[in-house]
Amino acid sequence: MLRISRRAALGVLGGTALWAAGSLAGQEKGKVRAKKAKAAAVEIVYPPELPGGKPQVTDTSDAFLKAAGTLRDGIAIAKTPPTIDFAYFPGQTYEGKPWSNWGDSTATAGKYYTAIGDHLAPAGNAFVFEYDAAQKSFRKLLDLKALLKRPEGHYSPSKIHSRVDLGSDGWLYCSTHRGSTRVTTDEYHYTGDWIVRCHPESGAAEIVAEAPVPKHCIPNGTLDPDRLIFYGGTAAGNGADGEGVQFFAYDCKHRKLLYAGPAGPARYMILARSTGRVYYVPGKGESPLMRFDPADGKAPVKIDGEIGIRAATRETPQGIVYTVSQGQGADAEATIFAFHTKTEKIEKLGPAAVATNEYIAAVTADPTGRYLYYVPGAHGGSERDGSAVVQYDTKARRPKVIAFLHPFYHEKYGLVPKGTYGVACDPAGDKLYITWNISRGSRAWDSCGVTAIHIPESERT
Repeated sequence: MLRISRRAALGVLGGTALWAAGSLAGQEKGKVRAKKAKAAAVEIVYPPELPGGKPQVTDTSDAFLKAAGTLRDGIAIAKTPPTIDFAYFPGQTYEGKPWSNWGDSTATAGKYYTAIGDHLAPAGNAFVFEYDAAQKSFRKLLDLKALLKRPEGHYSPSKIHSRVDLGSDGWLYCSTHRGSTRVTTDEYHYTGDWIVRCHPESGAAEIVAEAPVPKHCIPNGTLDPDRLIFYGGTAAGNGADGEGVQFFAYDCKHRKLLYAGPAGPARYMILARSTGRVYYVPGKGESPLMRFDPADGKAPVKIDGEIGIRAATRETPQGIVYTVSQGQGADAEATIFAFHTKTEKIEKLGPAAVATNEYIAAVTADPTGRYLYYVPGAHGGSERDGSAVVQYDTKARRPKVIAFLHPFYHEKYGLVPKGTYGVACDPAGDKLYITWNISRGSRAWDSCGVTAIHIPESERT
């Protein structure tokens, strides 16, 4: 009978354990390599196409109402699924770095106006499109590179990071922003960014102003459609985002700068259309609250109140602008506020999140002023919560998910909606337009698409 010493036995067992551990580790490494190989094997083609080469698809499914596992307790889900139209934007004929949407949008009756860009640097490009909900078709209104005609080797912006706003004169206004933070320099002949406009009826496009704030990009902008004043918050061209932010007001009708000064808003502002006043908080915080009145043209003044303004609606019929706070950082919570434009009273309504995502970069109100719509997870990650589209009832002060777009679109069309910076509600209140950053297998996203969500009447009455 063979005998093995205790030390030898332990050695054998230890060796066996080490072998097993090593084998398991090897298997895990193999799985990781296999996953990476599979990911690398996904071919991202341009232009992006739907299966079968279809220009657009329309779906209605109970899967739109299947909750993500991350949904918070007590969050309501719609009872009737919407009908949703989806299409990729045209013009994405080459690889962007990546193709992306960074600015808020506008809707008129049955038409949606929004922007995408390629994020290339130093010579990038961006476009403004009209989406026709009835025809389910696109029309390119602005080709930024073709408009600016920058010489070879000169900086050309690759983002429209401001709102795309329709003025009372029939023109759409927006401002430009860099791609890489390293190209707004003298090496690339950088002098500043642009306010531009395009005309949906005629198809004309024009430069309104070049470098209204010299050597600054314009990531934050909105138009007062009645007074045709464009308000902006800038970013220093040296790439130090958040430093040296300027606030400015530019008269688009008379083509002149009304005001420019320090401590401006980094990402969004409140426009009180009824009074013409603009409100913002310097940088990305919640105070102090500043007010600029174009009636006197004086420097912005501090007023009472604290409010978060990462995104904001247009003014509602009740004279309210709803905002959502930043919602970024370890302990940050996206909070919905109501700002009363006549009294400048601020109400804190409650949390905006419905699951794990807090960051919301666009919010829109329906024509009645009762319902707000938004998508948490603006800068990617919305799919972790099912790419939830949220309706917030301002009367009941509670959110409801009207659709989960993920995993439906991934399983059926091989695409994942990963977040948005542009949403708009149709003036009829029956359709919600969203410009999505889309992944077709890439780590972040690689293309842009639009959804027109037809909201059942039973979910908005």
